Amino acid sequence: MLKVGLTGNIGSGKTTIAKVFELLGIPVFYADDEAKKVMVTDEVLIAGIKQAFGSEAYFDDGNLNRKYISNIVFNNKAELEKLNALVHPAVFRAFARFDAQHHEAPYVIREAAILFESGSYKMCDRAIMITAPLETRINRVIARDHLTRADVESREARQMPQEEKLKLANDVIINDGKQLVIPQILRLHELYLSLARN
Repeated sequence: MLKVGLTGNIGSGKTTIAKVFELLGIPVFYADDEAKKVMVTDEVLIAGIKQAFGSEAYFDDGNLNRKYISNIVFNNKAELEKLNALVHPAVFRAFARFDAQHHEAPYVIREAAILFESGSYKMCDRAIMITAPLETRINRVIARDHLTRADVESREARQMPQEEKLKLANDVIINDGKQLVIPQILRLHELYLSLARN
């Protein structure tokens, strides 16, 4: 079974494009959603977070104290890296379970905002990068999340630049609002089906 990574910087349209692959019958693993899930279900991860950040990291009911964690990692790169070093392996474990559940599928998609930054693209056979001009992406996020321009720019600045990601990607989908996206997705779908058969 072929494993395909799917990424793009903020406002590129990752989730929308992932949903199109789902409509084509392809299982999609949403890494960001899964990261939230494993933080309250993966016992190894929970123990690691408590050890690294204190038992206050969780409420008595087992839910993550997001505000407490956010305050620690928000502007502290070392603390954020410490958290990521705990979360990424748990997400990798979840991805392995997901693969096993969908072993009949010709290929699976792994949708992740930090596919390249986390190194998880190395667990994929191909990686798709979704691109769009910065201005287009900023406007999309402002409209979608009602954030200020400064907020969006600050999030963009924390991501690996689009140009760097393009160097690591095998395939590109241009989602600039001018070119049709569906034909690009269908072309990749056919390519992956043919790679999976061989």
